[in-house]
Amino acid sequence: MNQNNQNNQTTPSTQTTPSTQNNQNSQSTQNSQSTQNNQSTQNSQSNPSTPTTPSTPKAPTSFLPQHGHYRHLRVYQVTEIIYDITYYFTQHFLSRGDRTVDQMVQAARSGKQNIAEGNQAAATSSETEIKLTNVAKASLEELLDDYEDYLRVRNLTQWDGQHPRYEKMRAYARSKEFSDEYALKIGQMSDEEIANLCITLIHQAMSMLHSLLSTMQKRFVTEGGIKERMHKARTGYRQQQDSRLEELERTIPVLQQQLAQATAEAAEWKAKYEDLKQRALNTYQQQKEEIERLRKEKENYEYE
Repeated sequence: MNQNNQNNQTTPSTQTTPSTQNNQNSQSTQNSQSTQNNQSTQNSQSNPSTPTTPSTPKAPTSFLPQHGHYRHLRVYQVTEIIYDITYYFTQHFLSRGDRTVDQMVQAARSGKQNIAEGNQAAATSSETEIKLTNVAKASLEELLDDYEDYLRVRNLTQWDGQHPRYEKMRAYARSKEFSDEYALKIGQMSDEEIANLCITLIHQAMSMLHSLLSTMQKRFVTEGGIKERMHKARTGYRQQQDSRLEELERTIPVLQQQLAQATAEAAEWKAKYEDLKQRALNTYQQQKEEIERLRKEKENYEYE
């Protein structure tokens, strides 16, 4: 009886050996499959055929040029002063029925207003901008003639470079002090002084308008008119869209190839999963049967 007990006690140890081997085999299979999975993932990540995300096309440059407000232009500020002084001059030194009054005021106003209108029109028409700026220049030239005529017919002196007050007047007309106080100062000046002051201001304004026209002409030559800029902007936008379309079309075959590769890998991993699942079920069934067998042997042993 003792001998049988010893034999039965050693039996479980002997019978569990296949289960241990099955567990080892299953673990070895999982390790092998895990290694293959990592290698496949690395290969997929290092695939040089992966397309890069197509870049978003840049927005086309606006064909409407940005201009500052005309009131910030120094030449407009000077012509505004010319208009104010001219209005004062005609009201104080010319008779009310003189046709020159209206002509001088309108010429001064035209010089100011056409600069403003030209600046506003610049966004849509370089031709209109240049034309109106030229009109402003012509209006100031007309006003200049009126002031020179006023001095000549009244035998008053037109200050030139030889006059002792000429350079001082030019410097004063350019100063910020003059811009701030001219409305008060002209009430203390004679008609000769005001006329020469306006002549000086008109020459300064015409010089600035000449530089402004040169800038407009250079800008027109380099950038073109509104129609050219519109055509250029539209053409550039279409080219960007065509380039974007070509780039997207180039990525389609690569994406299709990657999709096919991913589908094949998914099918392969599905087959491996089913195989691993089946092995696990087989192992589970074997161990379950072995447990049942050992339980029966134990029951038989206890019965004996």
